Amino acid sequence: MTIRTILVDDEKLAIQGLQLRLEKYPDVEIIDTCSNGREAIRKIKTEKPDLVFLDIQMPGFDGFSVVKGVMEIEPPLFVFVTAYQEHAVRAFEANAVNYLMKPVEENKLDDTLARVRQRLTEKRSAEEAEKLKNVLAEVAPDAIEQIPEEGDSSADRYEKLINIKDRGQIFRIDVDSIEHIEAAGDYMCIRTADNSLILRETMKDLERRLDPRVFQRVHRSTIVNLNQVRQVKPHTNGECFLVLESGAQVKVSRSYRDVIARFVH
Repeated sequence: MTIRTILVDDEKLAIQGLQLRLEKYPDVEIIDTCSNGREAIRKIKTEKPDLVFLDIQMPGFDGFSVVKGVMEIEPPLFVFVTAYQEHAVRAFEANAVNYLMKPVEENKLDDTLARVRQRLTEKRSAEEAEKLKNVLAEVAPDAIEQIPEEGDSSADRYEKLINIKDRGQIFRIDVDSIEHIEAAGDYMCIRTADNSLILRETMKDLERRLDPRVFQRVHRSTIVNLNQVRQVKPHTNGECFLVLESGAQVKVSRSYRDVIARFVH
């Protein structure tokens, strides 16, 4: 993930200093710099960056005016950078990712970029899920049912961790890390991005322990974590393949594709 970034400050030395500090982050790409608020609004609307480091106190349009000036488009993430502590409350009211005091401290910058990555990942995951839902609707046009609302308390009764005894050891697996599950008789092969473990349990019993809005059968012997799906690849005879976060591919048989279309979110 590349974080396309614009730096805005009326002090040239401040921009140069921030550029030097950001050089150590390979995922941060500085696509432009601006020396005033009017220029920043124009560049943000044109370049559509992921992130803007924004000085607050500038002549003419200050940092808060810049934020207001780009609200008509989908705004980027903002990090306010300033020498004036009294602006902190207004910065957070403007929903900034963080508020950095000049001179910027390295550990504070590390923390800020960690927050930025988390916000961008959540945003892009939501966008990809929506695209996936649209594709699946085309693959299975008859499967139109209401998707359960987020925050449904019924999810609380399902397992969050699964204990698996495998090769003489007991592993505690976070169910969110499971990509897919394959059945072989009374044994389940639990696959995560970096591990495969064997659980002695029937698929029917395991299905009862997992949230059906997240874990769905896509084949008579396969369950998939829908949150791990990143792409749908149509196949012959009405079948398709799901490409998972790790790159693994799982076939969806024709009889189960309507189930996937209903529950992707």
